[in-house]
Amino acid sequence: MPEQAGNGQHPGMPEQAGTGRPAPSDGRTPDMSERPGNSRQPGTPERPRNSSQPGSDEHPGNSGPAKPGQPTDDLDSPANATAARLIAEGRARMSSDPSEDSQPRQSRRRAQALSAKLDMANLGASLAALPELTKERFARSLHRRRRRLASYTPKQLRWHRIRLAGLGALGFFVVLPVMAFFIGYLCIAIPTPDDAVNKQVATISFADGSQMARVVPQEGNRIKVGIDQIPKQVQYAVLSAEDRSFFSNPGFDPMGIARAAIGQLTGGGGGGSTITQQYVKNTLVGDQHSLWRKYREMILAVKISQENSKADILANYLNAIYFGRGAYGIQAASQAYFGKNVTDLSVSEGALLAGVIQSPSRWDPAVDAPHAVERWTFVMDGMARMGWLTADQRAAARFPVTIPPRRIAGGIPTDDRGLILSAIKDELESRGISEQEFSQEGLKITTTIDPVAQKQAVDAVHKGLDGQPPNLRSALVSIDPDNGNIVAYYGGDNGVGLDYARVLKQPGSTFKPFVLLADMLQPNPMGLGTQFKGEPLPYLRNADGASCQVCDLKQAMTISNNVIYHELAMRVGPQQVADAAKLAGIKTPLRKVDAGIALGDKEVTPVELASAYATIAAGGVYHPPHLVTKVTTSDDRVLYEAVNPPEQRFSAQVARNVTEAMLGVPTYDKLTLSGSRAVAAKTGTVQSYVENQNNDAWTAGFTPRLASVVWIGTDQNTPIKTAKGVPISGATMPGSIWKSYMFDATKSQSAQAFGPLKPIGSPPAVTGPYDGFAAVNPATVPDPATLPPDDSLSDPEGQSSTSQRPGTHQECDLLNCRTVQDEGQSSSPDSGDSGNDSDNQPEAQTGPDSSPTDGALPAARQPVRG
Repeated sequence: MPEQAGNGQHPGMPEQAGTGRPAPSDGRTPDMSERPGNSRQPGTPERPRNSSQPGSDEHPGNSGPAKPGQPTDDLDSPANATAARLIAEGRARMSSDPSEDSQPRQSRRRAQALSAKLDMANLGASLAALPELTKERFARSLHRRRRRLASYTPKQLRWHRIRLAGLGALGFFVVLPVMAFFIGYLCIAIPTPDDAVNKQVATISFADGSQMARVVPQEGNRIKVGIDQIPKQVQYAVLSAEDRSFFSNPGFDPMGIARAAIGQLTGGGGGGSTITQQYVKNTLVGDQHSLWRKYREMILAVKISQENSKADILANYLNAIYFGRGAYGIQAASQAYFGKNVTDLSVSEGALLAGVIQSPSRWDPAVDAPHAVERWTFVMDGMARMGWLTADQRAAARFPVTIPPRRIAGGIPTDDRGLILSAIKDELESRGISEQEFSQEGLKITTTIDPVAQKQAVDAVHKGLDGQPPNLRSALVSIDPDNGNIVAYYGGDNGVGLDYARVLKQPGSTFKPFVLLADMLQPNPMGLGTQFKGEPLPYLRNADGASCQVCDLKQAMTISNNVIYHELAMRVGPQQVADAAKLAGIKTPLRKVDAGIALGDKEVTPVELASAYATIAAGGVYHPPHLVTKVTTSDDRVLYEAVNPPEQRFSAQVARNVTEAMLGVPTYDKLTLSGSRAVAAKTGTVQSYVENQNNDAWTAGFTPRLASVVWIGTDQNTPIKTAKGVPISGATMPGSIWKSYMFDATKSQSAQAFGPLKPIGSPPAVTGPYDGFAAVNPATVPDPATLPPDDSLSDPEGQSSTSQRPGTHQECDLLNCRTVQDEGQSSSPDSGDSGNDSDNQPEAQTGPDSSPTDGALPAARQPVRG
């Protein structure tokens, strides 16, 4: 190969003028494409740089030789030769197919990326290392911050802390509230009027969740009126009571919301609200005591203020607000309180209505007159201060007179369920849930009422009263001893009438178990086997068939002997009897008691008596009787959930001894249940002021799982008689209703026993569900004539009854007693227990089967039912 010159040319190759490159042999510039690999071969002429010949494919616009005098590159230099070689190699690589080399590399990259993504082990390791990595970064950041703070002077450090506190306060009190407001404004929609109406529909359910009633306010109690129909002075009265800045505020009170926030954070109450907020609260968002409710209330108040005029807002408020007495809106309220239309209201009357808005169930003049006057004065003084009332008008104003409240249905069922709802509302009031919340919160109330037991109770009463005089009234209450749940409640058929389950009545002989309970609670109790004389006394008599020469306390309970339990009450102490009744569950105060309490001369309600008997049935464990288990609002907030912790009032042994004394009554009065089910009971009859008539009759009793009470009486406290004119006693009509209900209600329950008896004091002659009086063994009863005067068989007046002849009785004055022949009156065989005391019946009388026979006690006989 020929030796190449130092400039990269072959020897003898002509050089192109001015370029330092060899000239072409044929007078044209060779095409670069003709050189394979874009590399110059020996003997191949090279085209001048930055120029091309005419017709060149690569540079069509550049032609012509280099001009004379134009500077040229020295291609013979080693640097230019190396540059040319590198350029040529680069062009060769660029002209080659890029996919041949780059495509495998790109594929490899994709495969590697996919493999890294699918490599779960690496991913898991990365995730596992993430907390540690985060911790390290945080530690480094904290270290850098500490070093920076360490370099600060005290003054710089103080200003640094001030800046941080300022930024935090700015974010918390300005930025965060503004952001929350705009987010709420965008996200919270104004509820429709239908939603507002649904907020005021209360749903009451049975214990199994099925619906008992749905209380929807009637249209008659919500009469809408225009703002022009409401007198200006009445409008101003409402503004004076609730929102004196109504016309100037934006719909919400920032200071009130701030007070509410502070109150919620510190556990206190809320702050004030504007009328717009109250309208939103009462009809749209509810009365939940929380910051969330205040937040929603504020958002909706602003949106409503922007979409409605102040007059429209005030009109909607006055037409929706609850004023008490079942009245929704100002028109219904004016009718309920004054019996007139809203257009006819005076300033004083409008001020009274405005004053009750805040708490209508408590500040009604018929409920609390002093507070009503106080609120009225506040409203009237506010009107004078705001210039809505002149000084002369204020001085001349007088507190208005309202009409008596009228009980209206108000959506409440008009049958027996209506009385249950009334009792529920009263119970809720005692739990802190007002009538206003009941009427406006759309409450969902779950009760303890068993729908099957309730129907059985209503059917039993209807069956018992069918064909009887229409003046008779009845009540039935049934309680679960294990928890205090009222499973059945019947107070009458008139849902808006008098609730006889909560009417105070004398209980008669159903109070005798509490006399025995008082004895059992004494340090030295007498016991069921302690014997007493049971013959009538000059100042006290027994019912027909209830007398005995000598009876123990169980026998006396079975036949309902008044004399013996009157004596026991005197020995134990009347106040101790009252305390024992209270311990069992009687809530009504028993004041100025004497020995007549043993005969039931103090009034109680059927609910109380059922609760007290349930305590005995539960072994001395008291559970407050209740109708409500849970209350939630329309937005599922829980307002109340029943928690009734058991309270051991007296020992199970004491309760079992009292129960033992009552076991013979169902057998004696034919009140036994199916399957020899264990049952204890007591009947009671309250005699009338009319001779040989009765005013009230009771049957109360229990099984281990259910305690029930039935009462029969009248509205006027007049004698109670059957359709045949026969006086009603405890063992007759109320006993029949009680047995019918208990028979059905316990049929599905498994039979349970009361447990073994461990006698306290002297044991009874006979135990179990038997007629202890008829089953007495005469050998175990001492002859009354042989007993010492100070024995427990002694007569309270110190007179022996053994000398009394059959058909006679004793009458005593201040100095002595004499035996008088009975008048031969024959009482009805249906007459029951005597519930009277010495004030009502001063004469002691005996029936034909109750007198002794020359001091001999009959060993066994079929007693006359008492």
